[in-house]
Amino acid sequence: MDDVLPNNNQANPRIPYRLASHQLPMNGPKGKSLIVNMVVNIEHWPFDQEMPRKLLTAPHGREQVPDVPNFCWADYGMRAGMARLLALFSSREIPVSASINATAIETYRDCAKEIRAAGWEFVGHGMHQQSLGSATSEGDVIRTALEKLSEFTGKPVRGWLSPGLRETAATPDILAAEGIDYVCDWSVDDVPQWMDTRPRSLMAMPYTLELNDSVVHAVEKHRSDEMLRRLEATLACFDAPTEPKGVKVLGIGLHPHLIGVPHRFPYLIRMLDLLQGRDDVVFMTGSEIHDWFQMEASQ
Repeated sequence: MDDVLPNNNQANPRIPYRLASHQLPMNGPKGKSLIVNMVVNIEHWPFDQEMPRKLLTAPHGREQVPDVPNFCWADYGMRAGMARLLALFSSREIPVSASINATAIETYRDCAKEIRAAGWEFVGHGMHQQSLGSATSEGDVIRTALEKLSEFTGKPVRGWLSPGLRETAATPDILAAEGIDYVCDWSVDDVPQWMDTRPRSLMAMPYTLELNDSVVHAVEKHRSDEMLRRLEATLACFDAPTEPKGVKVLGIGLHPHLIGVPHRFPYLIRMLDLLQGRDDVVFMTGSEIHDWFQMEASQ
């Protein structure tokens, strides 16, 4: 794949511009107008490498490997945080999209088996938590990750979320060539959009950074209830009389080492209470949203 973008005559070279108010009417699945995609990111942070994100800075700024405190921050999430998330979503029968590093299948074997048994959708998320741009061969990394996930689940992988949402100029075309149906890196609207990719079209799946615990808690470092507060404000905006009417897709990004800790987890429970208490909400995985939108777009 080369790095030539398909269209440099528009602001977004992959997705043609359109005001949200010009979106053609669509029939929501099961008559619902708000589709919620709960995305849980399951990551492997290699112990012998620099951590992709840090909670605790090193004394005098002298970072070192191994980075025990920050590794354990993530490792706690994969132990205690994931146990809480699996139990919560299973008890409520909520479908989940699992954005998972392929090496997590081996390094967190029990967790991967539990996710598979729970029926969560496996979404490609690289090999481990490292940007695609740092790879010698991006295509080989993507291909190997997809092969490992497919071998483990017995199903083709249909969705992708790049580590850190970072891509190269060639990433969408590589994903399309590998048979991926949708990607979560290009969140430009409240509904999916078709991307200009080769050799086939790729769907851009809504996955907001604003309702993402990595941004809210690890980057912006807000208080424990901030995700709930933002969800309440988001729903108030969607319900406003001036808001363009129609079906919306709300992707909520979660990480077990962030939302799964004891001082934040009760607010996730309240978020689900709020969403499940509405009569216009339906929970769907990324693939289910893809198939619904593809059917609507063809009519």
